[in-house]
Amino acid sequence: MNRPEDAGVDVPSGKLMSLSFAPFREGYSPLEEIFPLPEHVEEDLSLLADKTHSIRTYSSLGGGLEKTPDLARKYGLSMIQGCWLGYGYMDNKKEIAALIKSANANPDVVKRVIVGNEVLLRGDMDVDRLIGYIREVKRAVKQPVSYADVWSMYMKHPQLIKEVDFITIHILPYWEDEPISVEHAPEHMEQIVKQVEDEARGLAPGKPILIGESGWPSAGRQRGMAIPGVVNEAKFIRDMIQVVNRHGFDYNIVEAFNQPWKSNLEGVVGANWGLFSADRKPVFPLTGPVQENPDCASLLAAETVIWLLVIALCFKKIRFASWSRLLVFLVFAQLVSMCLVTLAHFLGYTSYSGMQRGYTVFMLVANGVLAAFLIQRCLDILNDRPGNELLARRLRSGYLFFIILALYKTYGLAIGGRYLSFPVEQFALPAMGIFGLLVCQCLISHKINRCSLSFDYLSGWNIQGKRDRLIAYGLSFAAIAMILGETKAFMDGRDFIQAHPGLSEGLPFALRYTLYNQQLLLWLVCLIVLALPFWSHSGNKTKT
Repeated sequence: MNRPEDAGVDVPSGKLMSLSFAPFREGYSPLEEIFPLPEHVEEDLSLLADKTHSIRTYSSLGGGLEKTPDLARKYGLSMIQGCWLGYGYMDNKKEIAALIKSANANPDVVKRVIVGNEVLLRGDMDVDRLIGYIREVKRAVKQPVSYADVWSMYMKHPQLIKEVDFITIHILPYWEDEPISVEHAPEHMEQIVKQVEDEARGLAPGKPILIGESGWPSAGRQRGMAIPGVVNEAKFIRDMIQVVNRHGFDYNIVEAFNQPWKSNLEGVVGANWGLFSADRKPVFPLTGPVQENPDCASLLAAETVIWLLVIALCFKKIRFASWSRLLVFLVFAQLVSMCLVTLAHFLGYTSYSGMQRGYTVFMLVANGVLAAFLIQRCLDILNDRPGNELLARRLRSGYLFFIILALYKTYGLAIGGRYLSFPVEQFALPAMGIFGLLVCQCLISHKINRCSLSFDYLSGWNIQGKRDRLIAYGLSFAAIAMILGETKAFMDGRDFIQAHPGLSEGLPFALRYTLYNQQLLLWLVCLIVLALPFWSHSGNKTKT
């Protein structure tokens, strides 16, 4: 299942034209003004020297960033140097002054400069004020000057085309209002560049175009047809290189390193666009086959160790009446082990702060405790032991905890889920446990029609709460709300509205993107499975 896959044509010499460079490691963040040290910048540039010809920076101030041109020179790298613009007038003036100073002091390294990044997209300032900053820099430096934003901003503000020396556009198929699959991303890129060229032809014929950002996330939430993944990231970049080489496009790939600090703004997906992980290990190779999960063998070993540990701890209780019951228990224990290891690996890889790691430990403990209850109940069923009230109440409390957490996360996804990942890994074990107990009950009763999905039946004791139906209603409404929220998010997109005006025209497309989302569908399955035992009624007032 995790065999190396063909990710397309190898990158020539394994070296790229340009990479976005932000040397923020774990614990460093521009939001908190904790900037990287000069030695961090040097270590990173030495690592990139044989991966790229040039780097693009986004700020000219802060910690070791001022030394970037000197260090780039040391390692034979050229630069597209940027300055960060935002709301603050004084901060903008300082950034521009630093950019001008650096560009004039390092003309052999700083080949182009970019004034601002996605300022218009964020709404930090109007276009006239931005143009004023562009003109100020153009008067002060000899290098070509540009402004970088998503391609649609140049279409919305064509006057920018006249102001800049080269047009810098961001083409990110994953983030399009109508997300593009990795298979169709190359043709989408060609179409966008042609559209910008056609617009520029009437205003400034022959003006160069730089694809200032283009890339693909290796982890995070799916958007419509756009599926994050290591293999997909490798495919996108390799296919992109073929497109730009075929058409002679100038490009910069976002980005060199995964950025932990972005998880606070854009979730898991925002932190995982790099060729290197946050701990500076390659996410994928630029040549040869690519594995989705290089740690697969070690994860399988960990699952097997946990499985053997479960068997050892339960060995005295494994006194089943048939081999079929033994097989069911072994499979159940293996699935429990798989859920725990998958959860630990995913949350561990996507946790970048003390708070996030604390949540990871908390969820591992919660899943581990529930796993112990589920295995104990599985043993009781397969050994024909009567139900246990204490165990049933523990199971009920455990499931109520996960249900409350599932409701919280689902309504969060419904209200503002753009950057939130679907928490399938965190709830895979509770959902699998319900199915596992149902299989065990059906195995000993020999007839499926004698089985019940009621929580009383599965847990082995009648403790049915008066509010069970409210739980089921809450989960069901949460699932519907999530579908509606995801659909509305697509329909609110500016480019989506232009392409599909009106509810009747836009709704089918938005629903298609929503229901194509495999992660969303898996989360719906989890919600439905969690709800089913609370929709059902046991009707049995005694031990089961």
